[in-house]
Amino acid sequence: MNKKKLKHVCIFIFFLFLVVSIQAEVKKYSLESAVQSALSLNERAATADEKVNAAQARILKARSVFFPTLSTTETFTRRPEEVTREMNNQTVVIQRLNGLGATLNMSMALLDPRSFPAYKQLLMAGKAEKLNASESKRSLAFEVCNAFLVTLGNEQILGAAQQRLELAQKNLDASKARYQAQLVSVNDVTRNELEVATAEKNVTSANGGLETAMLQLEFLVGAKIDSELENPLKLLSEAEAPPPSQEVLIPKAYEQRLDIKALEFQAKAQHYYSKEPMMRWFPNLYLNGQYKITNEAGFQNKNYTWSIGLTMNWTIFDGLSRIGDLKERKALARVADLDTHAAKRKLEVQVKNALVSLINQQASLKKAAVALDTARKNAEETSELYRQGLTGVLQSADANVKLYEAEVGYISERYGLAIAFLNLRMAQGLDPFGVPSSTETK
Repeated sequence: MNKKKLKHVCIFIFFLFLVVSIQAEVKKYSLESAVQSALSLNERAATADEKVNAAQARILKARSVFFPTLSTTETFTRRPEEVTREMNNQTVVIQRLNGLGATLNMSMALLDPRSFPAYKQLLMAGKAEKLNASESKRSLAFEVCNAFLVTLGNEQILGAAQQRLELAQKNLDASKARYQAQLVSVNDVTRNELEVATAEKNVTSANGGLETAMLQLEFLVGAKIDSELENPLKLLSEAEAPPPSQEVLIPKAYEQRLDIKALEFQAKAQHYYSKEPMMRWFPNLYLNGQYKITNEAGFQNKNYTWSIGLTMNWTIFDGLSRIGDLKERKALARVADLDTHAAKRKLEVQVKNALVSLINQQASLKKAAVALDTARKNAEETSELYRQGLTGVLQSADANVKLYEAEVGYISERYGLAIAFLNLRMAQGLDPFGVPSSTETK
């Protein structure tokens, strides 16, 4: 009975250990996690947000001109003695021993024509800055994705180099055995030793490339990556699908590209800025008010007084300064319009180039897949023939090299296709996962 209980306990412990082992499996680091980490930790994303905050602060400052300004001044004066006078059989205190006073000042612009175009200019600039911030984050996300794919590619190239080294080592061991059996000459051993040395060099080079790519990815992500990278199979699969035509892509790109919209708002801001000099021909009208209270009533026997008035400023002639500013700002507004038009024309070229690149990469990947399949079959057949003594060492080494080159070519083309697909999404104004960038700016 005790043996049965012990058996049941052992089985329970085994299954418990199995469940814990499965749950403790390290989760792979996905492409989505890398992008989210970069948007949270990378300084560029934070800088973009702070630029938006600065633009909103400038708008708030410009809006302040439409509200009154209030200020107070309080005074305390200590004197050696009071000063009094007799008036109508009454003692009037002119200056008290401790003099107290307070003044409330109010000023408000009733008419300031220059403030309206200035406010509209900052409002448009703020919208442009918000769009630029979203565009900066989108650009950062694509940089992270490219670095992620490059790192994955280098990781698989390292695997191919290690596989080549293993195959070269097996051929070397086989040639040594055959040499000891006096079936081949020492040249076979030497040739395989050279192949092993070359394969080791490739492993070292691939490992260096992987470390460099990982450092760049960690820099963009803003954190140390300890987990294994997850292969973005969905992205790789979508990249192999036939893309839409440029007639479909270009109109959508106009609607989705935030950088184009930002340029449009910047042009609007520049046009409002060009209207400000004309507003200087009109006068400014201000409302001023003051309320004073003191403990020294004086001859009027009043502890408080107030006043209200209007002030008008009108610059009749400023030495033609406003004319010069008007011409300069109109020229800058035309430059902003030209920049926007050039960016729209460039958008079409970017979409077309990205589409052509994607189609070429799809064709190259198909050729690379065929070349890899052929090289793999050739390497397997040549290796088996070499072990049977039916082919020479040169043919075996050459097949190994061609297999490695075909694997590297396939890996490069596969991830190059994914990068080309991301470039097309970038040109369309989408994020790396195919979602249009959202913004509340209208």
